Amino acid sequence: MKTSTRWLLAVLVLVAIALAFLLFEQRPEIVPPPPPAPLAAAPAPDPVPAVPATPNVRFPVAEQPAEAPPLPALDQSDTSLRKGLAPLVGSKNFNDWFIPKDLIRRIVATVDNLPRQSAARRLMPVRSMSGLMVVTGSGDEVALSPENSARYLPFVTLAESVDSARLVEVYARHYPLFQQAYRELGFPQGYFNDRLIAVIDHLLATPEVREPIVLVQKKVLYQFADPALESLSAGQKIMIRIGKVNAARLKVKLREIRAQVTGNPD
Repeated sequence: MKTSTRWLLAVLVLVAIALAFLLFEQRPEIVPPPPPAPLAAAPAPDPVPAVPATPNVRFPVAEQPAEAPPLPALDQSDTSLRKGLAPLVGSKNFNDWFIPKDLIRRIVATVDNLPRQSAARRLMPVRSMSGLMVVTGSGDEVALSPENSARYLPFVTLAESVDSARLVEVYARHYPLFQQAYRELGFPQGYFNDRLIAVIDHLLATPEVREPIVLVQKKVLYQFADPALESLSAGQKIMIRIGKVNAARLKVKLREIRAQVTGNPD
């Protein structure tokens, strides 16, 4: 399995698709946010150059065969990626959930942001989740309700159901564009696949938390009362917020794919 790109199932579905849905619930805001600034759109060469493998790349993606159709430029790639992803998640799901503009750039930015303290809402590849966080208690004794995890179940189920072989084909075909978008973020020497593996490892390292998980509401939004939890990355706080059962299901899939990539079950 080391020579294949089957591990990209976890990358796109579990990291870029499923977790992206979980990052932001729709919450009331005191002041409406300003209109989102347009995503940076650096000119892309046409045709897209091949991504060279270097000694610093740990998990290279095999180049597409020479007879493969040429890729569109990054700025014109939304239609191509939509044709690949929509049949995998369902056309209705794609239309309802995904933001179809600058999709590759949004996925790359979200993946890169998951191990960071925060992730920009305007760069998310999917629309904000409807509804509010479900809590129990009142006043100064508020905790995350066990019922809150039910809100995320459809997205976890989606992550487990996508056809891996077909998804791998879509991602591997478009990989030079994902790499280009990653370099646009400010990593001219970085390799996007290596970043994805690091993100998977980071999510797997999410600590297990004893319940009840106490919350505080300093302004409008709830935060973890435990400073150690509140200081975790955006991605790890997602894994805690979705509940133990959902997190365990995602971790099983992440470990399975990680083992296939590295050949090491640990």
